[in-house]
Amino acid sequence: MSDFLAAALQLTSTTDPESNFAAAEEQIDLAARRGAELVALPENFAFMGDDAQRLEVAPALSEQASRFLVTMARRYQIVVLGGGFPVPTGDGQHHFQRSQLVGRDGQVLASYDKIHLFDVDLPDGSSYRESASFSPGMSPPPVVDVPGLCRVGLSICYDVRFPELYRHLVGAGAELLMIPAAFTAFTGKDHWQVLLQSRAIENTAYVLAPAQTGVHYMRRQSHGHSMVVDPWGTVLSDAGVAPGAAIAPVDPSHLQRIRGQMPSLKHRQPALF
Repeated sequence: MSDFLAAALQLTSTTDPESNFAAAEEQIDLAARRGAELVALPENFAFMGDDAQRLEVAPALSEQASRFLVTMARRYQIVVLGGGFPVPTGDGQHHFQRSQLVGRDGQVLASYDKIHLFDVDLPDGSSYRESASFSPGMSPPPVVDVPGLCRVGLSICYDVRFPELYRHLVGAGAELLMIPAAFTAFTGKDHWQVLLQSRAIENTAYVLAPAQTGVHYMRRQSHGHSMVVDPWGTVLSDAGVAPGAAIAPVDPSHLQRIRGQMPSLKHRQPALF
């Protein structure tokens, strides 16, 4: 397969889905004009609000977000990832956080419901309880062969702290790891880049990590720095802290060279652990 351009978009999503869709399309259009064939949106790209607001909008929003992704893929003739939007579980209180990968023809190639939920009390006094309004996905993250591009493995945000998930993806053939996120500003400044580089290096895989940035509802602040990282751990592109995109080439032949030079995946001794 030949190399291609991949784009990790960066947004400051709000509680207004229509304005979020408009902002997302603006960045998709710019990325497609630059030649990107694989475009990824961050977690919460369609809505960023509190639990009560999400509960109110989720039934309609899940369908709107999925339709939006299909429309974008067809309109711009790209493969597009919606990094995370709420899908009702049916109990009236919880949602799945779902990412969806859509092909150029508008067909859904894969979906993934976030497994690991962010229930954390941070030293800055912030508390997060995703389990209060989200249910964990019950299926392993998928790997999909995207025609003409490469084999892609899906994950979402807090998953990045669980390296065994990415071992599963690479064991299933993933060459590019998708890590859409809404990383907090407090944890992001110390952990975001090093975690992305670690997942790339230990799995000798590309990482495409679109992210939320800036201030959202109730002063929640996201770290930004959407990135494309190569299998050696080199940051090929970093979007900084403003809305925009990190765009860089993904070269399957470069991946194979690095896996040949550093064959750590072949040296694993799983029987000993």
